[in-house]
Amino acid sequence: ALAVGRELAEASGLPGLSTARWERARIGSALSLKSADLVTVSYVLNELTPDDRRSLVDAAADTAAGAVVIVEPGTPDGYARIIEARDRLVAAGLHIAAPCPHSAACPIEPGTDWCHFSARVSRSSLHRQVKGGSLAYEDEKFSYLAATRFAPDPAPARVVRRPQIRKGQVLLELCTAQEQLRRETVSKRHGVLYRAARDAEWGDPWPPHSAEPDPAS
Repeated sequence: ALAVGRELAEASGLPGLSTARWERARIGSALSLKSADLVTVSYVLNELTPDDRRSLVDAAADTAAGAVVIVEPGTPDGYARIIEARDRLVAAGLHIAAPCPHSAACPIEPGTDWCHFSARVSRSSLHRQVKGGSLAYEDEKFSYLAATRFAPDPAPARVVRRPQIRKGQVLLELCTAQEQLRRETVSKRHGVLYRAARDAEWGDPWPPHSAEPDPAS
């Protein structure tokens, strides 16, 4: 994993990564991390015992001077791990910046649904061979959260399902800053908002900062 990380870092061309320090540590109750502006925990919680998951999230909360980002597979179990981590980060004094537009309890009723998103990932020939796939891409489902040390300026809402484009209207499933789920129908009469809704993607904040409602709408 360290070797792959170095290879990806070198290929990215981002400044500063040439001097990055790569370290190995055992995750557990004795885990100690050095202070960092950003701590990422990606596809790791599903590999750990419940006790070690809690230890890692607590260490990330204690260590992050700026933000913690956690990513898990976009499955009901992955979402459950995200919610557990979310509760611990909020209890530690961090604020949820995304995907939730608030730091209160998730409005999804347990067992009825789960919050997740999708990203299109290119497949190499080896990737297709290993997965037995024929397409040059796959849609990777994931659940995530970003928590910050300082209170963010949250979006009024976030699109939590793929927008449904109908004739003359777009249906958006939203999680709102009012701590609730809501469906919003945006029609042609909404002008700028309608055009923005047609371009909106799963996971986007809503409304976008560039879209102001028409005065007549």
